[in-house]
Parts: sequence; structure tokens; C-alpha cells
Amino acid sequence: MKGEMKASDDQISELQVVADCDYTNKLKAFDDTKAGVKGLVDAGVQRIPRIFVRPIEENIFKSNLQLPVISLEGIRIAERRKEIVSELKTTAEKWGFFQLVNHSIPEVVLTEIIDGVVRFNELEIEEKKEFYSRDGRKSCIFNSNYDLLKAKTANWRDTMTISVTNKLNPSELPATCREASIEYSKHVTRLGKILLELLSEALDLNPIISMRCSKHTDAGFLTILLQNQINGLQILHEDHWIDVNLISGALSVNVGDLLQLITNDKFRSAEHRAVANILGPRISVACFFPGTVPAPKIYGPIVELISENNPPLYREILLSEYIMNFFSRGLEDRVNLDYYRL
Repeated sequence: MKGEMKASDDQISELQVVADCDYTNKLKAFDDTKAGVKGLVDAGVQRIPRIFVRPIEENIFKSNLQLPVISLEGIRIAERRKEIVSELKTTAEKWGFFQLVNHSIPEVVLTEIIDGVVRFNELEIEEKKEFYSRDGRKSCIFNSNYDLLKAKTANWRDTMTISVTNKLNPSELPATCREASIEYSKHVTRLGKILLELLSEALDLNPIISMRCSKHTDAGFLTILLQNQINGLQILHEDHWIDVNLISGALSVNVGDLLQLITNDKFRSAEHRAVANILGPRISVACFFPGTVPAPKIYGPIVELISENNPPLYREILLSEYIMNFFSRGLEDRVNLDYYRL
């Protein structure tokens, strides 16, 4: 005679607590090594640890649609500029994500920043540990997963974050990528301002007025992404994941949540993710334009876009509130724009 033993609700709860504690302990143990994902690879790990294994249900339908590609060639010619503005408007409304070519950033600058990231990641662990931190006030931070201790599942990646401001002391950056980072930031910041001007024109706004948002979702207005030629980036469009087939020398640009908010949903931010690729390490350099954080800056739908037929869809918010909510949870569970809807 076989007997069955069923766990009570209390026992199940206790087991769940144990499982959660075990998972958290593994995350902390990994973080304490300060070696990152690269450290696991160098140590000869044969299979991906469970803390990095993602749920099967995330693999929803894929599509063969192609991401829009926009060229800035001829931007100084009036008629061509109008065409570019029209293309940007349509893309920002329907996709929120596109590849950008003929953007004027020299190829040597793109190559050097990618090489600089590689040089940093190839440093000995002890050298990289000098920059390993979770203190967001630092100018240069190296770690694995900014939300490591909050996310449901860790991402298989290491990240170096550089806060480029007027007060940046170059000596605080790793020597392996110092000059490359500063040079690239100059070019990409200039490009970001141009894109924000064009997007303002697409909304029939005075570019000078709209530049109040461009000081420097993603948690911000705009993100410009440079990648090496290893595919893996996917965009969620109409409930389908679309592969971004990289174009050599192109940059990927996406509308951020705050840009969707201030345009009152005229422009849409797009969900995106990166999937592992067996061809080699995927390297990406993302430049975020999050707005002015320190000042008590209030953001809401732009007045010029509001009318009786187009009432505001969001309440006004302090950028500091938005940033705090964004980083208070894991990337998957972060507070989304619906939290600020009226």
C-alpha cells in the first residue's frame, strides 16, 4: 500500500522562503567575487549557472520584419531634411526603434570605443576590481547587472557605466578606454542633440524650446547604441520579437519612456532585450540621454501638444521620482509608464 504525503500551505511557504534565500545567497556570492560574468568564463564554467537561466515562457513569437533604417545623409539640404524628419516621425510613432546610418561619427571613433571596452574586459580580475561598485555616485562603475539583487533572473553580462559630465575627472576612468570614452561621448552627445532637434521638428515644435529636455528605455528620452557585429538585440513589435540585423557602422536608436511621456504617447518607447549568441561575446556601448537629474525638474506632456481633443495622458513628475522608481526594482519589474497615467 502506497501512502501519499502532501505538503501543507505553511510547509510550501517555508520551502519557498528557503528557495528564495538560497537564490539570494547565490547572487550575493557571485557579486562578492567582483569578477563578473567574464570571471566565470575565465574560471572554465562548463554550463550557465541557474541564476542566469531565464523562463521558457519568455520565448514568445518571433517575426521576420525588418527594423527601419534611417540615413542622415544630406541633412543640411532643406528638402532632404524634411524627408528625414518625416521618416523619424513615422518610425518614432510606430516603432520607437531604428538603425541610423550616415550619422557622421567617424568609423575610427566607433572602432576605438569598442576596442577600449574589449581591453578593459581583458584586464586581470584584480585590476577590474578597483572599479567594481554599486555606488551610483561614482563616475565609473564596473559590475554585473545593476539590478542583480532585485531581478528575478540575472542577465549574462558585465557592465561598465561612465557618467559623462562637465565635472568628470578623466583620471577616474580606466586607462584602457579613457581617451576612447571621452572622444566617443563628444561625438554621440552632439548626435543626440541633432536627433532631439529633428524629433522636435517632427512634432512641429521649436527645436530651441524642446532642447530643455536634451541635457543629457530606457530611463530617459533617447538611447544611442553602438554594437560590435554580433547579433542578439531584439525588439518587441506588435507582440513579436524582431531580430536587429546589424549594419556595419550603424547605430541603434530608441525612444525612451520619458520621451513617450512628454510627447503624450505620440512617440512610443519599445521593449527590447539581448539574447545570447554562440558566435562570441556581444559588446554594446549605450549612451543614455536621461534629462537633468539633480535639479528639481518637472516633466509632463508638452503644453503645445495638449488640446481639448488631446488631453494630457500623464501627470507631471519630478525626474528624480522617475529615476528612483526605475532603479528601485529589477529591470523586469520596474515601474512602467502606466504608473504615471492619469
